[in-house]
Amino acid sequence: MDYTIFWLVALVLFIIIEIATMGLTTIWFAGGALLAVIAAALGLPLVVQIILFFIVSFVLLYFTRPIAVKYFNKDRVKTNAESLVGKQAIVISEIDNLQGIGQVTVGGMEWSARTAEDGMKLVVGSVVNIVAINGVKLIVEKRKED
Repeated sequence: MDYTIFWLVALVLFIIIEIATMGLTTIWFAGGALLAVIAAALGLPLVVQIILFFIVSFVLLYFTRPIAVKYFNKDRVKTNAESLVGKQAIVISEIDNLQGIGQVTVGGMEWSARTAEDGMKLVVGSVVNIVAINGVKLIVEKRKED
């Protein structure tokens, strides 16, 4: 049975999904489908077509995605919250992950905060570094003394 039409339909679908999402989600599989179309047109067995599809898709994904993400996301503007990572904050309410409490102030704004390391309590007045954001909470760690 000739699977050329099947692979062509898959190729077109992957390209349409890619155009609709503009997020580099299926372009890798379109490359695999393209090679599978060629394999089907040459009359290679279905098993070979499927293997080629997966190998080419994953090779493209593995080797080109990091490069593509780097260049396509370079103009991405950080949100206000994302720009806080790496800054310092002051603890205004004791931070205790076990009790689920804690607040810091940074840039004149108050944020809920948790420590990056469970079991650590940070007292009011401590200066902390913001290492991440989880939802609406800042993840902080105690500033290392200079």
